[in-house]
Amino acid sequence: MICRFLVTGVVQGVGYRWYAARHARELGLSGFAQNMGDGRVEVVAAGGDAAAMSRLEALLRAGPAHARVDAVERHDNVTDPQVPTRSFDIR
Repeated sequence: MICRFLVTGVVQGVGYRWYAARHARELGLSGFAQNMGDGRVEVVAAGGDAAAMSRLEALLRAGPAHARVDAVERHDNVTDPQVPTRSFDIR
């Protein structure tokens, strides 16, 4: 299972990618988090079941202390050959 999350709000410059990576790793997921040019953060996670993805989504909606998450858009069953399979990277 691969899910892509697009996070909108005050999510750049506040440690959001590090927060996402830490929680994804704790859930045993691989993938990446990266800033997008439009101010959003993209999180792509792979390797977990539906429960792990739902837990990650809830954590992404909460965000770190200095973030303000306005929305999280989730896309399930993404096919992306660029997803790391053994690590969760910050790009």
